[in-house]
Amino acid sequence: MSIVYYDQVWHNGKFIPWKDATIHVASHVVSYASCLFEGIRCYETPQGPAIFRLKEHTDRLVNSCKIYRMELDYSRPQLQQAMVELVRTNKALHCYIRPVIFRGYGEVGVNPLKNPIEVYLLAWQWGKYLGAEALNQGVDVCVASWHRMAPNTMPAMAKAASNYMNAQLIKMEAVTNGYTEGIALDASGHISEGSGENIFVVREGRIHTPPLASSVLPGITRDSVITLAHELGFEVIEQELAREILYIADEVFFTGTAAEITPIRSVDRIAVGAGKPGPITKKLQERFLSIVEGRAEDRYGWLTLCNQPVGASR
Repeated sequence: MSIVYYDQVWHNGKFIPWKDATIHVASHVVSYASCLFEGIRCYETPQGPAIFRLKEHTDRLVNSCKIYRMELDYSRPQLQQAMVELVRTNKALHCYIRPVIFRGYGEVGVNPLKNPIEVYLLAWQWGKYLGAEALNQGVDVCVASWHRMAPNTMPAMAKAASNYMNAQLIKMEAVTNGYTEGIALDASGHISEGSGENIFVVREGRIHTPPLASSVLPGITRDSVITLAHELGFEVIEQELAREILYIADEVFFTGTAAEITPIRSVDRIAVGAGKPGPITKKLQERFLSIVEGRAEDRYGWLTLCNQPVGASR
């Protein structure tokens, strides 16, 4: 997966060169992972570059900061406008946008409240997160030995850098053992999510997905897939899921900003269904991609065209 970085980075209200987007090693975030972030895709469409669900990603970013008592100097509309300007300034036709908000250089100690809040927006070109053929052929995954955070330990609803230390353990274990990705269970032993993706299970025509209480990040693509599934006439059930349903499911797939909708063809070397992407997964994938790529009507208002002014935040 090749990555091409765009040169201009937005930092606290102004653009700076990529090479200057640096921090001091004594910054609070380095020792204590005091960082909230987002992952947002901007798609190339016939109407120009378009950011997918900009408002919802911004809302989640601000909510993550609120959980960690980070007060921002920028409003949600200001952050949205800045991300549009990031795309324009870099003349990007498509990109992956990474807003990063963290506690910077100040006092060295666990108490973060006197450290400055730094806001960066950066972007790069990023291909298919789980591999070039993943969307068409599916991926092989395992159930991780590492569990997701237990309730009331780390807030799973915040997209925090600290949570991704857990995700790294899940990912490294999977890759080391020859899998593309790992699926983590929650503290109760129910299915939670992948290292960077939400998960859906199809069985007997119904679509199941773990609830947020299963230490699940409230995924923007997850929410979009639930909306599209209802549109296509499928029943979606949010409930706790036992591990073994992965082995007897008709279809299983990941969702995420980076992963989009990626079929899972095997779990722990047990084939899922026929061992290839199933019909419901493919229907949802095609419907999703047709919207974000501008090939179908954006009936839900999910795309923010970067060559037009940003509308008022809903």
